[in-house]
Amino acid sequence: MKSALIAEDHPVVRSMIKLVLKGEGFKRIYEACRGDKVLTLIREHQPDVVLLDLGLPGVAGLEVMDRIKTEKMRCRVVVFTSLEAQFYQDRCMRAGAVAYVCKSKDLDDLKAAVNCVMVGYTYFAQIPSSSVSMGELQRSEKQLIDRLSNRELTILQYLARGSKNLEIAEIMHLSYKTVSTYKTRLTLKLNVNSSVHLRDFALRNHLI
Repeated sequence: MKSALIAEDHPVVRSMIKLVLKGEGFKRIYEACRGDKVLTLIREHQPDVVLLDLGLPGVAGLEVMDRIKTEKMRCRVVVFTSLEAQFYQDRCMRAGAVAYVCKSKDLDDLKAAVNCVMVGYTYFAQIPSSSVSMGELQRSEKQLIDRLSNRELTILQYLARGSKNLEIAEIMHLSYKTVSTYKTRLTLKLNVNSSVHLRDFALRNHLI
């Protein structure tokens, strides 16, 4: 009996995904609206596939994938997100995802991705050449982003959304000092000098 876990914080989107999964023959469907609930549900129910949004509250999607990989959990991760593939797809592949689908695509793409991964294949978007799709500034900034670890990118996203260091520390189970160190490291790696510029950088590169 096919089973799935939907990790998505928007109820309407969860309902939409559930309809797709039911149409594809899934009988056991579980739901998580926060990233910090995902691993508990995977351990409890051992779903065949996890439909994962990257922008989850609690623990972000990239961090969730890192933890799944670290704990060697047997589940196929399909990323279903509004974040653009050209900035996130390669990173998700390295983190262990077997499919990447943008929410802006037709639902047939989600169906195709689920069916592909269930029979052992992967499903990723074909990304246009960066020389065609990006300007010089964006290309150089993407190279900086690509050098960030998943944890650095996750902390950048939290900072860009306005989260304080203490909030991030509590969410990610890190010390306040560690988050402060990451923040300093990010400003150096991305050549910015304030939280405002970090946010501008994230917005300009579609990271939030």
